[in-house]
Amino acid sequence: MGGLRFPSGPGSDPSTSNFGTDDIGWTPIMEEAQRATRVLHPETLELPRPTRRRVITVANQKGGVGKTTSTVNLAAGLALHGLKVLVIDLDPQGNASTALGVEHRSGVPSVYEVLLGEINIADAAAQSTQSKNLWCVPATIDLAGSEIELVTMVAREGRLKEALNSEAVEQLAPDYVFIDCPPSLGLLTVNAMVAAHEVLIPIQCEYYALEGLGQLLRNIELVQAHLNPALWVSTILLTMYDGRTKLADQVTAEVRGHFGDLALRTVIPRSVKISEAPGFGQTVLTYDPGSRGSMSYLDAAREIAERGAERKTA
Repeated sequence: MGGLRFPSGPGSDPSTSNFGTDDIGWTPIMEEAQRATRVLHPETLELPRPTRRRVITVANQKGGVGKTTSTVNLAAGLALHGLKVLVIDLDPQGNASTALGVEHRSGVPSVYEVLLGEINIADAAAQSTQSKNLWCVPATIDLAGSEIELVTMVAREGRLKEALNSEAVEQLAPDYVFIDCPPSLGLLTVNAMVAAHEVLIPIQCEYYALEGLGQLLRNIELVQAHLNPALWVSTILLTMYDGRTKLADQVTAEVRGHFGDLALRTVIPRSVKISEAPGFGQTVLTYDPGSRGSMSYLDAAREIAERGAERKTA
C-alpha cells in the first residue's frame, strides 16, 4: 500500500486525506481496502495499551456459539498489534490450544497442574506459533477430572485467581489474559469468573441464541455477590451472522435491544475460513488474513481495546 493513507471512516472529509488528489468520498470499497490493510499490515494500526492488565473470561454454557474461536482470534488480533496476550485454555477439549499451535498432549505442563498448585503459570505457558506476543497455558485431557479433585481443596473457587496473582505471571507481563471456559457452569467456569475482571459472552445469531443465557447471567451475579464483586459483563459479541437470513437480523436487533452498548458494533460472519483454520493449528488471522472473518475479528479486537476496562455506568 506504500504511502497511501485512508480516511478514518464513513463520512470522512476527503480533503483532509492523502488518498489521491481528487475530492472523492468514502466508499464501501475504500472501507474494505482499509480493513484489509489493517489485517495484512497490522503494524499500521496502533491499539491502546490498557492502564492495567485486563483479565477477560469468555463464557457461554451453550456449546457451538464460537466461544473458543472468538477467544483465540481476539487474542491473536491484539497480539498482532504488539500487545502481549496470554490465553488460558480451561476447556478439557483443548481446542484453544490446538488453534494456537500449542502442544497439549497428556504429560505436557498445563493448566491442570497450575490449578493443583504443582507449577506456576509461567512454567506452563507456551509461546503460540501465531505471534511472538501470544502465549497459551494449554489444557490436556487430565483437566477432565479436575473438578472432582478441586472439590476437596481449600479455596477451590480461587485456585486460578491465586495463580494469576503470583509473581510468576510478571515473567510474561501480559496486557490481556483471555480465559476460555468449558461449555458448562461447573467449578472450572467459576474459577475463571473469580479470576477475571470482565466477562465476554459470545452469542450466535440463531434461533436459540438466548436460550440458557439467563442462567449464565444469574451465575455471574452469584459470583459477584459472594466471590468477586469486581466482575462485570463488559462485552457481548454476536457470532455466526448470516446476512442472507432475516433471522440473523432479528436476533441481532433483540440482543442489541437487551444489552445496549455492551454489544460490539462488529459482528462475526458465518465463515468457512473461520471453521477451517483450527484444523491447520492456526487462527483465521494467519490462515486467511484477507478473509471477511479475519477482518471482522480484527475489528472486534480493536473495539475491545479502544473501549478500555472502565466499567460503564447507567
